[in-house]
Amino acid sequence: MPELPEVETTRRGLLPLVGKIVKSVTIRHPTLRWPIPQHLPQTLPNQTLSGLTRRAKYILCEFGDESSGGVLLLHLGMSGRIQLLDCNYPPEKHDHFDIEFLDGQVLRLRDPRRFGAVLWVDNKDNSHALLNSLGPEPLEASFNAKYLHKALSNKTLAIKNAIMDGHVVVGVGNIYASESLFRARIHPETPANKLSLKQYEKLVTEIKSTLQDALSAGGSSLRDFFGTDGNPGYFQQEYFVYGRTGEPCKVCAKSIKCIRLGQRSTFYCEHCQQR
Repeated sequence: MPELPEVETTRRGLLPLVGKIVKSVTIRHPTLRWPIPQHLPQTLPNQTLSGLTRRAKYILCEFGDESSGGVLLLHLGMSGRIQLLDCNYPPEKHDHFDIEFLDGQVLRLRDPRRFGAVLWVDNKDNSHALLNSLGPEPLEASFNAKYLHKALSNKTLAIKNAIMDGHVVVGVGNIYASESLFRARIHPETPANKLSLKQYEKLVTEIKSTLQDALSAGGSSLRDFFGTDGNPGYFQQEYFVYGRTGEPCKVCAKSIKCIRLGQRSTFYCEHCQQR
């Protein structure tokens, strides 16, 4: 599943569209995780894409102004990708949604497994229910050790599961949780309420560092993720533990282990990350 670095990489790749006017919208297969709003082919044409932001794993496409328009929420789901193409590029089997702009560029959503989303929020509605209860962004100053220590002080669940909870902090998915915990030398099964403030300081630092490194590498391309230009990310070449079961740890040379936590594969070094 694309995580925060992949979604942010996608958002940055779409920035050339800001300021451009929509010509048309095409919905080929409306049944994604939620139905694509059927009014979009009537609502979006002649509107200007005024901004592109991100909240958690959602890309927010802002159209119009405060008095008219709204926000299109795009989510890549498990296998989705957004491409920036020429309008003459023919659609393929899993290309479900297009926004064509007057200059001939097309924003195209491809999603083989259809767990992605295209949603609409009118400006008058202010926000969407999916965004209202989310935790802080991990790369912002509000996400710090004091916040995380307080938020998890009475939580007995494993620290890896805790930092993957979008109500605690957004965008730290399975890959980057495993990598951040290794960098912080914290065992993934450690109960969240057993970590000291000093350990949380290290963990927050490594979460931010891991995500920044992944952004610099264009994200991770494991199965389905490619940037808007069709190029893969390269952060998977820098993994310390994720997907490396049985391989030697890059620090101590002991074998990387894999366990199941919260129904997700979890990778760690039992020597570097002792409980």
